[in-house]
Amino acid sequence: MIIDIILPLSLVFIMFSLGLGLSTNDFKNVALQPKVFAVGILNQMVLLPLVAFALITLFGLGNEIAVGLMILACSPGGVTSNIITKLAKGDTALSISYTAVVSIASVLTLPLITGFSIYYFMGSEAPAINVLSLGLTMFLITAIPVILGLLVHHKAKVFTQRFEPVATKISAILFVFIVIGALASEWQTFVDNVFILGPSIVTLIIVMLLLGYTSAHLFKMSEAQAVSVAIATGIQNATVGITVGNLILPSGEGLSVLSLPSGVYGILMYLVVLPIVFAYVKWMNGK
Repeated sequence: MIIDIILPLSLVFIMFSLGLGLSTNDFKNVALQPKVFAVGILNQMVLLPLVAFALITLFGLGNEIAVGLMILACSPGGVTSNIITKLAKGDTALSISYTAVVSIASVLTLPLITGFSIYYFMGSEAPAINVLSLGLTMFLITAIPVILGLLVHHKAKVFTQRFEPVATKISAILFVFIVIGALASEWQTFVDNVFILGPSIVTLIIVMLLLGYTSAHLFKMSEAQAVSVAIATGIQNATVGITVGNLILPSGEGLSVLSLPSGVYGILMYLVVLPIVFAYVKWMNGK
């Protein structure tokens, strides 16, 4: 029930709430700050999958787990990254722009990289996958809700101002519910794999945060922009990863093995990122 019905519907609502927080100015920012935008996009859409691929080899992850980690690495950021950027006193508008564009672009990039990963890591054991069909499904459950949310924001600004904060809170609750519910449905599988997945996922988060922050300063960005790039680079939408994993390799009422990395990530991300953010804010306030 959680995986087959509630999960896709929850993702649709989460992406709709993301769209509610967008405006056309968020897309205009891309043209106004091409260098700033390009660094973040290259980090998230090129560097992140490459680092994930390297860590799979380094930690010797199994075939299905490896594919699941690549799915996670190709997933866009989400409302969570925008909220954490605000907590860290980063450039929230820039973070929202990243999220908006990557959420749309991932409709193309995620199916392509996922298809490659499945055949590379699983070979003859690879499940049948139609990249075009997966891309269309991604478009329906991610891009369309974002576009609808954007349209509602544009056409009904008073309603949006009232409902958007509520929708964001509901999205956060749904995210927690999805991760806990999905892992609970396959708790033993989670326990058996957490010590295998944990080190690689924690390493991925920390490495990408550092690479994002460093690359931003390398290109002479402001401190607030560097924070936004770091968080956009290091935080992914676990709900998308869980959904895609189960779309490719359904597992009855339980969590697909391809979704397991995203499920584990959904918990570890908060445990790793929030202490780093609070320590950073404290350090900045003390300067």
